[in-house]
Amino acid sequence: MSVDLPRDVVLPVEVIDVRLDPEPHPLEISHKAEIAANWEREIASNPRLFNGTVVLVSEMSYEDGRLTGHCHAARYATFLYWRRHRDVPGTGHFYAHAMLVSSDNALVAIRMAPHTVNAGRIYFAAGSFEPNDFRNGIVDIDYNMRREVKEETGLDLAVAERGVLAYVLSTERGTVIFRRYWMPLSANEIVSRVNAFVAAETDPEISGPVVIHSAADQPDDLLPHMPPLIEWHFSQQRH
Repeated sequence: MSVDLPRDVVLPVEVIDVRLDPEPHPLEISHKAEIAANWEREIASNPRLFNGTVVLVSEMSYEDGRLTGHCHAARYATFLYWRRHRDVPGTGHFYAHAMLVSSDNALVAIRMAPHTVNAGRIYFAAGSFEPNDFRNGIVDIDYNMRREVKEETGLDLAVAERGVLAYVLSTERGTVIFRRYWMPLSANEIVSRVNAFVAAETDPEISGPVVIHSAADQPDDLLPHMPPLIEWHFSQQRH
């Protein structure tokens, strides 16, 4: 099993055939004690962490616009262990981003709230896949994006124009699949709506929205995979 994708290049995805395997991820079996010990350290540092269920990849490949792979349900503790040991073979993180584009062509990202594992960091809304993001055993990236964007920002992607293609970027930190969604709102209007949503939440996942106006307008605290996505967007025509 291997995660074998070209690194550090944005690739178009026409077909997504990433399946959920019912068997546990091999990492969760082979490193059970280490995962448990690391989890104790993680919650000692941040007691608000929740050991829910995400998915980790055991194999993934890309050829001629087709993304294929196998995922396994795993505890969040397993994912956090992998984050500290990314060189474990046959294991990878596969996650999604909805790239929100305002009517005035700004990108709208989010800054994560202080209690989250990525506290203060900036990236596009959406997140790790969960077992309920799979339909008939195959991942539904748009369901994940709609759900996560709604949960984090209160925005409904149903009002947006959905990009025709999805794209994938694989780095040493994981593999992100993303799609552009053109919102019928200016950046200022999006910011106002998201801020109002965050203010009304009892325990918001994000601190607030972050607007990016150009490839040169890159704020501090971006996660490392974000600059290539920002630069790619502003170099592309709408499609």
